[in-house]
Amino acid sequence: MPTGSVSVVADNLRRDLALYTLARLALVALVTLVLMLFDIPLLVALAVAIVVGFPLGLLVFRGLNRRVTAGLAARGAERDAHRDRLRAQLRGDDPSPDSADES
Repeated sequence: MPTGSVSVVADNLRRDLALYTLARLALVALVTLVLMLFDIPLLVALAVAIVVGFPLGLLVFRGLNRRVTAGLAARGAERDAHRDRLRAQLRGDDPSPDSADES
């Protein structure tokens, strides 16, 4: 994979992960506020919101979850390929044609 696409995947993963985290925390905050409108104490409302909000976030933000999961998988594959290239170079094997471009 060319080095330009690596940075695009990393940038997209950072953005998607930040959005997903903020969205799930906002959902927990929203559930907490709704529960507090019914005169439920803050700590109890927060505990219930965490228990209810995080699984609900998996359903509500399914598309964003898929993008984060795909980005993490792509990043893992890139790291595995990079590690395999480094191991091949340490063994003295012929370098692959795309590894010469990265030097």
